[in-house]
Amino acid sequence: MKVLIQKVLSASVTVNNEQVSAIKDGFLLFIGIEKNDTAAQADYLAKKVANLRIFTDENDKMNLSVQDVKGEILAVSQFTLAADLTCGNRPGFDPAARPEDAEPLYEYFVEQLRSYNIPVSTGIFQADMKVALINDGPCTFLLQR
Repeated sequence: MKVLIQKVLSASVTVNNEQVSAIKDGFLLFIGIEKNDTAAQADYLAKKVANLRIFTDENDKMNLSVQDVKGEILAVSQFTLAADLTCGNRPGFDPAARPEDAEPLYEYFVEQLRSYNIPVSTGIFQADMKVALINDGPCTFLLQR
């Protein structure tokens, strides 16, 4: 399971020319679920995201979490994070979990994030989404377990 974290000033998801969710300060998460990923991995990553200290404090040091700054999270499923790029020039998606396996784990991960009392918005699973963001920093991290 992979989670690409972008610290944002704002982010939104549009599907079929209609905005389906938007946040202000917080995290935009792209979540890639691979075959054999588990709820235990989702638990670990949700805890890590909730407690990751990448917001600056009064001394301009990365020392505050999304919870500390009362930020929001926009969680977007992105199977392309599971792509295999080692052979040829076209990505292979064999490592990606099948949608019927990935969606429940994605939903579980979102619920785990919410259990930390963080407002979490989502995209639409398997939709053709247009994601807009203003990256703060830029500040981007990749978590995987």
